Amino acid sequence: MVVFDLLGAEVDFKAGQYFWVTLLDPPYDDEKGPRRHISVVTSPNERGVLGLCTRLRDTAFKRSLAELPVGAAVDVEQPKGDFLLPEETDRHYVFIAGGIGITVFRCMLLYIAEEKLSHRVTLVYSNRDRESAAFLDELRELEQRIPGLDLVVTMTEDPSWDGESRRIDTEILRDHLDGGLETFTYLIAGPPPMVEGVAGTLQEAGVPEEQLRPARFSGY
Repeated sequence: MVVFDLLGAEVDFKAGQYFWVTLLDPPYDDEKGPRRHISVVTSPNERGVLGLCTRLRDTAFKRSLAELPVGAAVDVEQPKGDFLLPEETDRHYVFIAGGIGITVFRCMLLYIAEEKLSHRVTLVYSNRDRESAAFLDELRELEQRIPGLDLVVTMTEDPSWDGESRRIDTEILRDHLDGGLETFTYLIAGPPPMVEGVAGTLQEAGVPEEQLRPARFSGY
């Protein structure tokens, strides 16, 4: 996670939005350039700072980001995106996160906890192993703080993990949800193939399209 000091500026955004970030004079460059969009991982209530989180990979942008010295300046544009924490609290939401897709849900859950909102949420979080599972301990703490939150964690390639290990499909969802799949509203974030796959599987299982809200982010 990279935290930017806003130097006294006030930036208002909604839980779930993202920001375009441009690195200034980065040490590495490639054909994609120094500009990327990154999900906000901190709460809208955290004034004066902005926390952005992305999976570090061997790209010019990610390598440059990892080597940014403390105090380095970057250009952060105004928030964008409509993949937002729903305002309605009269339905049961299923947040489905694959890998670093958890960032957008951390932002939403922090806001729910801070505002004491009455959302009912089951978070299903999939990773290869514990080492790659960002914010796992904090999510467990949020489960204790938020009365309406249930956390389901699955590790698909971790032999030492003694919990759930299946990939996210209708079978694992039916086993952890109390009711038919068509009774829930789903927010899905993660690598694009995973997001499209889960959304398609749920639609085939009879979940109406209006109850599926996939986050079609690129750049993972």
